[in-house]
Amino acid sequence: MVGTLPMSQNYLLRLSRGSKFLRSYATSTSSVNPTEISHFNALASTWWDPYGSSRLLHLMNPLRHDFISSCHALKPHSSPQKDFRYLDIGCGGGIFAESAARLPKVASVIAVDPSMEVIEVAKQHARKDPILQEPGRLQYLNQAIEDLEVPRSPEEMYDIVSLFEVIEHISRPAPFLENCLPFVKPGGWLVLSTIARTWTSWVTTKVIAEDIVGIVPKGTHDWSKYINEHELRSFFAAQKGWGINGGIKALGCIYVPGLGWKMASGGEQWGNYFFGIRRDPEV
Repeated sequence: MVGTLPMSQNYLLRLSRGSKFLRSYATSTSSVNPTEISHFNALASTWWDPYGSSRLLHLMNPLRHDFISSCHALKPHSSPQKDFRYLDIGCGGGIFAESAARLPKVASVIAVDPSMEVIEVAKQHARKDPILQEPGRLQYLNQAIEDLEVPRSPEEMYDIVSLFEVIEHISRPAPFLENCLPFVKPGGWLVLSTIARTWTSWVTTKVIAEDIVGIVPKGTHDWSKYINEHELRSFFAAQKGWGINGGIKALGCIYVPGLGWKMASGGEQWGNYFFGIRRDPEV
């Protein structure tokens, strides 16, 4: 049986900066969930099969770039659209990281994932493209975000920090997000995609996608970990130095059989969605 209202209220506390729940777990040393790692390890060999277990991720990937472009289009204080540095957290087999590293305006991509098996798949696939072998173009690290050295200056930070289809697999999302924030440079963006926790998303992602159609492997999602868009907004409203002057954006997306993923304004309230927030520029 899916979650009830008390569960939803408790989950909201995980995103509330001032809550006792957050403070009680703020000293957790890792966001890595062994059960999640085991699940994705089992899918590693089919990660780059466009008709395999990661088919929906392959189809969604162009929309990720479109959403980032729409974030950069927001004015003022957008970063110059050249020589971008990306940090892709929870990169999996590298679907987004590879495509980002090939973009002419991207200088470098660092992609991290705690699964050694999945990272090896990513490295092996990248070796097939000489462009990705250029020094500094694309680097994979078998690490969790907590293991990365925190940048000490804006020059060491990133223009884009991405968390695509990641946060709904994290048991303690607030501490995880707080660990990600220092990596975004002033004027840069943290962008993510996730799923709203609604009855609609339970039917579409659990019942239909996993149980009936089987387009997503069973056990991929835990509906109780989905995060509503307003919860993310509340979390970032409590953070100092984020989202001023319109530097926040959310946009829904929906999978249409036979047509693929399509952006859907308003869809962030009930299903899959993108969310981006800009770190306030230094003045």
